[in-house]
Amino acid sequence: MTTDDVRAVDALFAAYTGSAVPGASVTVIRDGTVVVRRAYGMADLERRIAATPETDYRLASVSKQFTAMSVMLLAKDGKLRYDQPVRDLLAELPPATQAVTIRHLLNHTSGLWDYEALIPESRTAQLDDDDVLSLVASRDSLSTPPGTAYCYSNSGYVLLGMIVARVSGVPFAEFLRARIFGPLGMRSSVAHVEGRDTVPHRAYGYSPRGGAFVQTDQSVTSATLGDGGIYSNVDDLALWDRALSGAALIDRASLVLATTPPALPGGAATEYGFGWFIDTYRGEQRWRHTGETSGFRNAILRFPERELTIVILTNRSSGEPQAIAERVADRLLFR
Repeated sequence: MTTDDVRAVDALFAAYTGSAVPGASVTVIRDGTVVVRRAYGMADLERRIAATPETDYRLASVSKQFTAMSVMLLAKDGKLRYDQPVRDLLAELPPATQAVTIRHLLNHTSGLWDYEALIPESRTAQLDDDDVLSLVASRDSLSTPPGTAYCYSNSGYVLLGMIVARVSGVPFAEFLRARIFGPLGMRSSVAHVEGRDTVPHRAYGYSPRGGAFVQTDQSVTSATLGDGGIYSNVDDLALWDRALSGAALIDRASLVLATTPPALPGGAATEYGFGWFIDTYRGEQRWRHTGETSGFRNAILRFPERELTIVILTNRSSGEPQAIAERVADRLLFR
């Protein structure tokens, strides 16, 4: 990275810069080395705490890759099978789900209804994972037959987090700490449960309103875990990226499986593996995921064949971090 490259990255974050706006943290990893580690704006507007690379953001759906890895570790242990019926492990599910497998949940091909669509309009209290299971269990039907079509489902990843807990015998957050975060040195990462743990350097989420930003840190769906409940920072995600590059947790054959979208009947389209979208960008293979929730927008892009990874975490519900990450990739890979 040249000085001009760093200045170009800074310019992309002009809207996130200053003491009156929610911020962003970014890391760029090239050939196994962190070449950009920057932060902009504020982590907490009320307390006037600036964002840093150590700031912990709610990852939202970027969490799904960790849920998927947890399932893969249990498969490696021989404690579950990808083609195992989900009702073997979650007997509360209705008869309509009898053909749904763990693989279908991982690939978003289960046909389960998304729980957000099932929440009563009158609901104001936050849902936890048990609430999601109850909502999904209350609908004895599927949107499509399992394994026939891609349909992104937060329900499936909440259920996967619950499966990890039931199969391992420990809470999902504890499994993540013991099998992923601890071994990789990701000391700031946690599947956050209010009242049970602390987020060390927590960013609070905001949304633009009336020419200013107002705190919108929590919503009815902010307390579920497997679909989006992890907090982390860009330094920890650099350690995660290194583990993926070095196959530190699972073997390369398993990583290939995780990053190979399934073949669906009739050539139906899907780009989703296990916790990752897999596609190409300007001819280069790309693993990617975004995360959007109340007050946060995030993106991670990996170009494994070019050994480039870009992570952008932000604490606002506006902006396009994936588009910014693509501009960084344009400069570093295609100039």
